[in-house]
Amino acid sequence: MSETEVALAPHPLLLADGAPAADAWSLDPALTHLNHGSFGAVPLVAQERQARLRAEMERAPVVWFPELPGRLAATRVELAGFLRVDAGDLALVPNASAGASVVYNALARRRGGEIVVTDHGYGAVTMGADRLARRWGGRVRTARIPLGADEDEAYEAVTAEIGEATDLVVVDQITSATARRLPVERIGAAARRQGIPVLVDGAHAPGLLGTPLADATYDFWTGNLHKWGCAPRGTAALVARGPLRDLLHPLIDSWGAQDPYPDRFDQQGTLDATSYLAAPTSLDFVERTWGWSAARRYMDRLADYAAHVIGAAFTRLTGADSRADVGMPVPGMRLVRLPDGLGRSRIEADALRDRVARELAVEAAFTSFGGIGYLRVSAHVYNTPADYEHFAEKYVPVLGNWAREQHC
Repeated sequence: MSETEVALAPHPLLLADGAPAADAWSLDPALTHLNHGSFGAVPLVAQERQARLRAEMERAPVVWFPELPGRLAATRVELAGFLRVDAGDLALVPNASAGASVVYNALARRRGGEIVVTDHGYGAVTMGADRLARRWGGRVRTARIPLGADEDEAYEAVTAEIGEATDLVVVDQITSATARRLPVERIGAAARRQGIPVLVDGAHAPGLLGTPLADATYDFWTGNLHKWGCAPRGTAALVARGPLRDLLHPLIDSWGAQDPYPDRFDQQGTLDATSYLAAPTSLDFVERTWGWSAARRYMDRLADYAAHVIGAAFTRLTGADSRADVGMPVPGMRLVRLPDGLGRSRIEADALRDRVARELAVEAAFTSFGGIGYLRVSAHVYNTPADYEHFAEKYVPVLGNWAREQHC
Protein backbone atom coordinates (compact mmCIF):
# COMPACT_ATOMS: atom_id res chain seq x y z
CA MET A 1 0.00 0.00 0.00
CA SER A 2 1.06 3.58 -0.54
CA GLU A 3 1.33 6.02 2.37
CA THR A 4 -1.92 7.64 1.24
CA GLU A 5 -3.79 4.35 1.17
CA VAL A 6 -2.51 3.34 4.60
CA ALA A 7 -3.97 6.54 6.03
CA LEU A 8 -7.46 5.82 4.74
CA ALA A 9 -9.88 4.42 7.29
CA PRO A 10 -12.02 1.50 6.04
CA HIS A 11 -15.77 1.77 6.54
CA PRO A 12 -16.80 -0.22 9.63
CA LEU A 13 -18.54 -3.51 9.00
CA LEU A 14 -22.23 -3.72 9.86
CA LEU A 15 -24.70 -6.49 10.57
CA ALA A 16 -27.54 -7.24 8.18
CA ASP A 17 -29.88 -4.92 10.11
CA GLY A 18 -27.39 -2.05 9.94
CA ALA A 19 -26.21 -2.42 13.55
CA PRO A 20 -22.48 -2.30 14.37
CA ALA A 21 -20.68 -5.61 14.00
CA ALA A 22 -19.76 -5.50 17.69
CA ASP A 23 -23.43 -6.02 18.57
CA ALA A 24 -23.00 -9.64 17.56
CA TRP A 25 -20.52 -10.14 20.42
CA SER A 26 -20.86 -9.86 24.20
CA LEU A 27 -17.70 -7.83 24.68
CA ASP A 28 -17.91 -5.35 27.56
CA PRO A 29 -18.56 -1.87 26.07
CA ALA A 30 -16.76 -0.34 29.05
CA LEU A 31 -13.51 -1.80 27.71
CA THR A 32 -11.69 -1.08 24.47
CA HIS A 33 -10.96 -4.44 22.85
CA LEU A 34 -7.85 -4.28 20.68
CA ASN A 35 -6.37 -7.75 21.21
CA HIS A 36 -8.36 -10.33 19.33
CA GLY A 37 -5.25 -12.37 18.55
CA SER A 38 -4.50 -13.62 22.06
CA PHE A 39 -7.76 -15.26 23.12
CA GLY A 40 -10.27 -14.53 20.38
CA ALA A 41 -13.86 -13.47 20.96
CA VAL A 42 -16.91 -15.69 20.53
CA PRO A 43 -20.01 -14.31 18.78
CA LEU A 44 -23.29 -14.59 20.62
CA VAL A 45 -24.75 -17.12 18.18
CA ALA A 46 -21.93 -19.55 18.99
CA GLN A 47 -22.18 -18.89 22.72
CA GLU A 48 -25.88 -19.68 22.52
CA ARG A 49 -25.24 -22.80 20.47
CA GLN A 50 -22.72 -24.04 23.01
CA ALA A 51 -25.11 -23.31 25.88
CA ARG A 52 -27.81 -25.40 24.19
CA LEU A 53 -25.36 -28.24 23.66
CA ARG A 54 -24.31 -28.14 27.30
CA ALA A 55 -27.94 -28.20 28.38
CA GLU A 56 -28.50 -31.23 26.16
CA MET A 57 -25.47 -32.94 27.69
CA GLU A 58 -26.69 -32.30 31.23
CA ARG A 59 -30.24 -33.47 30.50
CA ALA A 60 -29.10 -36.93 29.43
CA PRO A 61 -25.38 -37.58 29.97
CA VAL A 62 -25.75 -41.34 29.50
CA VAL A 63 -27.16 -40.69 26.04
CA TRP A 64 -24.79 -37.82 25.26
CA PHE A 65 -21.40 -39.41 25.78
CA PRO A 66 -21.91 -42.65 23.81
CA GLU A 67 -23.21 -40.56 20.90
CA LEU A 68 -20.44 -37.96 21.14
CA PRO A 69 -17.77 -39.66 18.97
CA GLY A 70 -20.17 -39.78 16.03
CA ARG A 71 -21.09 -36.14 16.43
CA LEU A 72 -17.45 -35.13 16.66
CA ALA A 73 -16.61 -37.09 13.54
CA ALA A 74 -19.31 -35.17 11.66
CA THR A 75 -18.00 -31.88 13.06
CA ARG A 76 -14.51 -32.73 11.88
CA VAL A 77 -15.85 -32.96 8.36
CA GLU A 78 -17.23 -29.42 8.61
CA LEU A 79 -14.04 -28.02 10.09
CA ALA A 80 -11.90 -29.82 7.54
CA GLY A 81 -13.97 -28.16 4.83
CA PHE A 82 -13.18 -24.75 6.29
CA LEU A 83 -9.46 -25.54 6.39
CA ARG A 84 -9.65 -27.32 3.01
CA VAL A 85 -8.06 -30.52 4.21
CA ASP A 86 -9.16 -34.15 4.30
CA ALA A 87 -11.26 -34.91 7.37
CA GLY A 88 -9.28 -38.12 7.77
CA ASP A 89 -6.17 -36.03 8.44
CA LEU A 90 -7.74 -33.80 11.10
CA ALA A 91 -8.00 -34.46 14.83
CA LEU A 92 -9.56 -32.12 17.37
CA VAL A 93 -7.40 -30.79 20.21
CA PRO A 94 -7.96 -28.03 22.81
CA ASN A 95 -5.36 -25.62 21.41
CA ALA A 96 -2.26 -25.43 19.23
CA SER A 97 0.02 -26.05 22.20
CA ALA A 98 -1.89 -29.26 22.93
CA GLY A 99 -1.42 -30.29 19.31
CA ALA A 100 2.32 -29.73 19.66
CA SER A 101 2.33 -31.73 22.88
CA VAL A 102 0.63 -34.64 21.11
CA VAL A 103 3.41 -34.62 18.53
CA TYR A 104 6.16 -34.35 21.14
CA ASN A 105 4.71 -37.30 23.04
CA ALA A 106 4.65 -39.44 19.91
CA LEU A 107 8.09 -39.00 18.40
CA ALA A 108 11.21 -41.00 19.20
CA ARG A 109 14.82 -40.06 18.69
CA ARG A 110 16.10 -41.40 15.39
CA ARG A 111 19.31 -39.47 14.78
CA GLY A 112 21.09 -37.03 17.09
CA GLY A 113 18.13 -35.81 19.14
CA GLU A 114 18.37 -32.18 17.97
CA ILE A 115 15.27 -30.04 17.46
CA VAL A 116 15.42 -26.87 15.38
CA VAL A 117 13.22 -23.95 16.49
CA THR A 118 13.33 -20.21 15.84
CA ASP A 119 13.70 -17.21 18.11
CA HIS A 120 10.20 -16.15 17.00
CA GLY A 121 8.59 -19.32 18.35
CA TYR A 122 5.69 -19.35 20.78
CA GLY A 123 7.10 -19.76 24.27
CA ALA A 124 5.02 -22.74 25.39
CA VAL A 125 5.70 -24.69 22.19
CA THR A 126 9.42 -23.92 22.38
CA MET A 127 9.51 -25.02 26.04
CA GLY A 128 7.89 -28.30 25.00
CA ALA A 129 10.56 -28.78 22.33
CA ASP A 130 13.25 -28.16 24.92
CA ARG A 131 11.74 -30.75 27.25
CA LEU A 132 11.59 -33.30 24.43
CA ALA A 133 15.21 -32.65 23.47
CA ARG A 134 16.28 -33.21 27.08
CA ARG A 135 14.33 -36.47 27.14
CA TRP A 136 16.11 -37.53 23.99
CA GLY A 137 19.50 -36.55 25.39
CA GLY A 138 19.81 -34.00 22.61
CA ARG A 139 19.47 -30.24 22.40
CA VAL A 140 17.50 -27.42 20.82
CA ARG A 141 19.10 -25.38 18.06
CA THR A 142 17.60 -21.91 17.66
CA ALA A 143 17.55 -20.20 14.28
CA ARG A 144 18.02 -16.45 14.73
CA ILE A 145 15.85 -14.55 12.27
CA PRO A 146 15.94 -10.74 12.18
CA LEU A 147 12.51 -9.14 12.37
CA GLY A 148 13.01 -7.59 8.95
CA ALA A 149 14.29 -10.78 7.29
CA ASP A 150 12.69 -11.50 3.93
CA GLU A 151 11.62 -14.97 2.80
CA ASP A 152 15.05 -16.00 1.53
CA GLU A 153 16.82 -14.78 4.66
CA ALA A 154 14.36 -16.53 6.97
CA TYR A 155 14.61 -19.75 4.98
CA GLU A 156 18.40 -19.70 5.04
CA ALA A 157 18.49 -18.98 8.78
CA VAL A 158 16.37 -22.04 9.58
CA THR A 159 17.93 -24.46 7.12
CA ALA A 160 21.41 -23.47 8.30
CA GLU A 161 20.54 -25.09 11.67
CA ILE A 162 19.37 -28.36 10.10
CA GLY A 163 21.99 -31.08 10.05
CA GLU A 164 22.65 -34.78 10.40
CA ALA A 165 21.63 -34.72 14.08
CA THR A 166 18.24 -33.05 13.48
CA ASP A 167 15.23 -35.12 14.47
CA LEU A 168 12.49 -32.45 14.26
CA VAL A 169 11.93 -28.94 12.91
CA VAL A 170 9.35 -26.73 14.64
CA VAL A 171 8.42 -23.53 12.83
CA ASP A 172 5.63 -20.97 13.14
CA GLN A 173 3.44 -20.21 10.16
CA ILE A 174 2.51 -16.87 11.75
CA THR A 175 4.59 -15.79 14.71
CA SER A 176 2.77 -14.66 17.84
CA ALA A 177 5.24 -12.17 19.28
CA THR A 178 6.35 -10.63 15.98
CA ALA A 179 3.26 -10.87 13.76
CA ARG A 180 5.11 -12.14 10.71
CA ARG A 181 5.04 -15.14 8.44
CA LEU A 182 7.81 -17.66 8.10
CA PRO A 183 8.34 -19.61 4.85
CA VAL A 184 7.02 -22.90 6.18
CA GLU A 185 6.42 -24.19 2.65
CA ARG A 186 10.09 -23.96 1.67
CA ILE A 187 11.38 -25.02 5.08
CA GLY A 188 9.10 -28.05 5.06
CA ALA A 189 10.23 -29.07 1.59
CA ALA A 190 13.90 -28.77 2.60
CA ALA A 191 13.37 -30.90 5.70
CA ARG A 192 11.37 -33.46 3.74
CA ARG A 193 14.29 -33.92 1.34
CA GLN A 194 16.41 -34.92 4.32
CA GLY A 195 13.76 -37.14 5.88
CA ILE A 196 13.25 -34.85 8.89
CA PRO A 197 9.73 -34.42 10.37
CA VAL A 198 8.29 -30.91 10.47
CA LEU A 199 5.77 -29.49 12.94
CA VAL A 200 4.13 -26.26 11.77
CA ASP A 201 2.66 -24.12 14.53
CA GLY A 202 -0.25 -22.48 12.72
CA ALA A 203 -1.93 -21.13 15.86
CA HIS A 204 -2.99 -17.84 14.22
CA ALA A 205 -3.60 -19.16 10.70
CA PRO A 206 -7.23 -20.43 10.62
CA GLY A 207 -9.45 -17.55 9.56
CA LEU A 208 -6.52 -15.18 9.04
CA LEU A 209 -5.21 -17.09 6.01
CA GLY A 210 -7.66 -18.33 3.41
CA THR A 211 -5.92 -21.66 2.71
CA PRO A 212 -3.30 -22.10 5.41
CA LEU A 213 -2.35 -25.64 4.45
CA ALA A 214 -2.61 -25.44 0.67
CA ASP A 215 1.09 -25.29 -0.25
CA ALA A 216 2.75 -26.46 2.93
CA THR A 217 4.95 -29.52 3.16
CA TYR A 218 4.68 -30.83 6.69
CA ASP A 219 4.15 -33.91 8.80
CA PHE A 220 2.16 -32.11 11.49
CA TRP A 221 0.27 -28.82 11.52
CA THR A 222 -1.74 -27.42 14.42
CA GLY A 223 -3.91 -24.29 14.48
CA ASN A 224 -6.46 -22.60 16.73
CA LEU A 225 -10.01 -22.12 15.54
CA HIS A 226 -10.81 -20.06 18.64
CA LYS A 227 -8.57 -17.16 17.60
CA TRP A 228 -9.42 -15.60 14.23
CA GLY A 229 -12.13 -18.20 13.59
CA CYS A 230 -13.98 -16.98 16.73
CA ALA A 231 -14.91 -20.51 17.79
CA PRO A 232 -15.55 -21.21 21.47
CA ARG A 233 -12.25 -21.46 23.30
CA GLY A 234 -10.61 -24.82 23.47
CA THR A 235 -11.07 -25.57 19.76
CA ALA A 236 -8.08 -26.37 17.60
CA ALA A 237 -7.12 -28.70 14.77
CA LEU A 238 -4.20 -31.07 14.51
CA VAL A 239 -3.60 -32.10 10.90
CA ALA A 240 -1.16 -34.93 10.21
CA ARG A 241 -0.05 -36.55 6.99
CA GLY A 242 2.26 -39.43 6.26
CA PRO A 243 3.17 -42.55 8.22
CA LEU A 244 4.11 -40.74 11.44
CA ARG A 245 0.52 -39.73 12.04
CA ASP A 246 -0.28 -43.28 13.16
CA LEU A 247 1.93 -42.62 16.19
CA LEU A 248 -0.31 -39.78 17.40
CA HIS A 249 -2.56 -40.34 20.40
CA PRO A 250 -4.66 -37.93 22.46
CA LEU A 251 -3.17 -36.68 25.69
CA ILE A 252 -5.90 -38.62 27.55
CA ASP A 253 -6.30 -42.34 26.84
CA SER A 254 -9.89 -43.51 26.75
CA TRP A 255 -11.99 -46.28 25.23
CA GLY A 256 -11.16 -45.11 21.73
CA ALA A 257 -7.43 -45.61 22.26
CA GLN A 258 -7.29 -48.54 19.85
CA ASP A 259 -9.19 -46.72 17.10
CA PRO A 260 -7.18 -45.40 14.15
CA TYR A 261 -6.05 -41.79 13.81
CA PRO A 262 -7.92 -39.42 14.01
CA ASP A 263 -10.96 -41.31 15.37
CA ARG A 264 -9.28 -42.05 18.68
CA PHE A 265 -9.26 -38.31 19.44
CA ASP A 266 -13.08 -38.26 19.35
CA GLN A 267 -13.46 -40.19 22.59
CA GLN A 268 -11.76 -38.84 25.71
CA GLY A 269 -13.91 -39.74 28.67
CA THR A 270 -16.15 -37.04 30.11
CA LEU A 271 -14.41 -33.98 28.62
CA ASP A 272 -16.78 -31.17 27.68
CA ALA A 273 -16.52 -31.21 23.87
CA THR A 274 -19.24 -28.63 23.23
CA SER A 275 -16.66 -26.10 22.05
CA TYR A 276 -15.83 -28.39 19.14
CA LEU A 277 -19.47 -28.95 18.26
CA ALA A 278 -20.26 -25.22 18.34
CA ALA A 279 -17.20 -24.18 16.31
CA PRO A 280 -18.92 -24.42 12.89
CA THR A 281 -21.53 -21.93 14.13
CA SER A 282 -18.86 -19.23 14.52
CA LEU A 283 -17.30 -19.96 11.13
CA ASP A 284 -20.69 -19.99 9.41
CA PHE A 285 -21.72 -16.74 11.10
CA VAL A 286 -18.80 -14.79 9.63
CA GLU A 287 -19.30 -16.39 6.22
CA ARG A 288 -23.03 -15.66 6.11
CA THR A 289 -22.72 -12.12 7.43
CA TRP A 290 -19.75 -10.77 5.46
CA GLY A 291 -17.95 -13.67 3.83
CA TRP A 292 -14.51 -14.69 5.04
CA SER A 293 -12.70 -13.11 2.11
CA ALA A 294 -14.33 -9.74 2.74
CA ALA A 295 -13.73 -10.07 6.49
CA ARG A 296 -10.02 -10.71 5.92
CA ARG A 297 -9.73 -7.71 3.60
CA TYR A 298 -11.37 -5.50 6.20
CA MET A 299 -9.19 -6.77 9.03
CA ASP A 300 -6.07 -6.20 6.97
CA ARG A 301 -6.99 -2.66 5.94
CA LEU A 302 -8.00 -1.86 9.50
CA ALA A 303 -4.71 -3.19 10.90
CA ASP A 304 -2.84 -1.00 8.40
CA TYR A 305 -4.86 2.03 9.45
CA ALA A 306 -4.41 1.25 13.14
CA ALA A 307 -0.64 0.94 12.82
CA HIS A 308 -0.52 4.19 10.87
CA VAL A 309 -2.65 6.19 13.33
CA ILE A 310 -1.08 4.84 16.52
CA GLY A 311 2.43 4.87 15.10
CA ALA A 312 2.08 8.49 13.98
CA ALA A 313 0.87 9.44 17.46
CA PHE A 314 3.90 7.83 19.09
CA THR A 315 6.24 9.51 16.61
CA ARG A 316 4.73 12.94 17.27
CA LEU A 317 5.11 12.33 20.98
CA THR A 318 8.67 11.01 21.06
CA GLY A 319 10.21 12.10 17.77
CA ALA A 320 11.35 8.51 17.20
CA ASP A 321 10.31 6.30 14.30
CA SER A 322 7.62 3.92 15.60
CA ARG A 323 7.44 1.79 12.49
CA ALA A 324 8.44 -1.88 12.73
CA ASP A 325 10.28 -3.44 9.81
CA VAL A 326 8.56 -6.82 9.51
CA GLY A 327 9.97 -8.86 6.67
CA MET A 328 6.94 -11.02 5.86
CA PRO A 329 3.83 -9.24 7.20
CA VAL A 330 0.53 -11.06 7.66
CA PRO A 331 -3.08 -9.95 7.21
CA GLY A 332 -4.82 -8.40 10.20
CA MET A 333 -1.75 -8.05 12.44
CA ARG A 334 0.83 -5.28 12.71
CA LEU A 335 3.54 -4.16 15.10
CA VAL A 336 4.05 -0.62 16.39
CA ARG A 337 7.28 0.12 18.19
CA LEU A 338 6.80 1.37 21.73
CA PRO A 339 8.79 4.22 23.28
CA ASP A 340 12.09 3.16 24.80
CA GLY A 341 11.63 1.70 28.25
CA LEU A 342 8.34 -0.12 27.65
CA GLY A 343 7.88 -3.84 27.10
CA ARG A 344 11.56 -4.71 26.63
CA SER A 345 11.10 -8.35 27.68
CA ARG A 346 8.22 -10.81 27.72
CA ILE A 347 7.76 -10.23 31.45
CA GLU A 348 7.73 -6.46 31.00
CA ALA A 349 5.35 -6.72 28.03
CA ASP A 350 2.93 -8.89 30.01
CA ALA A 351 3.09 -6.50 32.95
CA LEU A 352 2.32 -3.61 30.59
CA ARG A 353 -0.65 -5.52 29.18
CA ASP A 354 -2.02 -6.02 32.66
CA ARG A 355 -1.47 -2.41 33.69
CA VAL A 356 -3.15 -1.07 30.55
CA ALA A 357 -6.15 -3.30 31.16
CA ARG A 358 -6.36 -2.36 34.83
CA GLU A 359 -5.74 1.39 34.61
CA LEU A 360 -6.86 2.31 31.10
CA ALA A 361 -9.63 -0.25 30.50
CA VAL A 362 -8.01 -1.35 27.24
CA GLU A 363 -7.43 -4.94 26.21
CA ALA A 364 -4.26 -4.74 24.11
CA ALA A 365 -1.33 -6.98 23.22
CA PHE A 366 2.24 -5.98 23.99
CA THR A 367 5.16 -8.08 22.86
CA SER A 368 8.94 -8.02 22.93
CA PHE A 369 11.61 -9.06 20.45
CA GLY A 370 15.30 -8.35 20.59
CA GLY A 371 14.94 -6.19 23.68
CA ILE A 372 12.43 -3.87 21.98
CA GLY A 373 8.80 -3.54 23.02
CA TYR A 374 5.92 -3.47 20.57
CA LEU A 375 2.18 -2.95 20.53
CA ARG A 376 0.78 -5.82 18.50
CA VAL A 377 -2.31 -4.73 16.59
CA SER A 378 -4.72 -7.57 15.86
CA ALA A 379 -7.97 -6.36 14.33
CA HIS A 380 -11.19 -8.29 13.82
CA VAL A 381 -14.53 -7.52 12.21
CA TYR A 382 -16.01 -5.95 15.37
CA ASN A 383 -13.21 -3.38 15.55
CA THR A 384 -13.58 0.04 13.92
CA PRO A 385 -11.20 2.86 12.98
CA ALA A 386 -12.59 4.84 15.92
CA ASP A 387 -11.17 2.24 18.33
CA TYR A 388 -7.64 3.01 17.22
CA GLU A 389 -8.18 6.74 16.85
CA HIS A 390 -9.40 6.80 20.47
CA PHE A 391 -6.36 4.82 21.61
CA ALA A 392 -3.98 7.12 19.72
CA GLU A 393 -5.54 10.28 21.11
CA LYS A 394 -6.19 9.26 24.69
CA TYR A 395 -3.74 6.50 25.62
CA VAL A 396 -0.59 7.05 23.57
CA PRO A 397 0.24 10.11 25.74
CA VAL A 398 -0.23 7.99 28.85
CA LEU A 399 2.14 5.34 27.54
CA GLY A 400 4.61 8.09 26.72
CA ASN A 401 4.47 9.27 30.33
CA TRP A 402 5.00 5.74 31.59
CA ALA A 403 8.04 5.39 29.33
CA ARG A 404 9.52 8.62 30.70
CA GLU A 405 8.97 7.34 34.22
CA GLN A 406 11.23 4.41 33.42
CA HIS A 407 14.12 6.82 32.82
CA CYS A 408 13.60 8.82 36.00
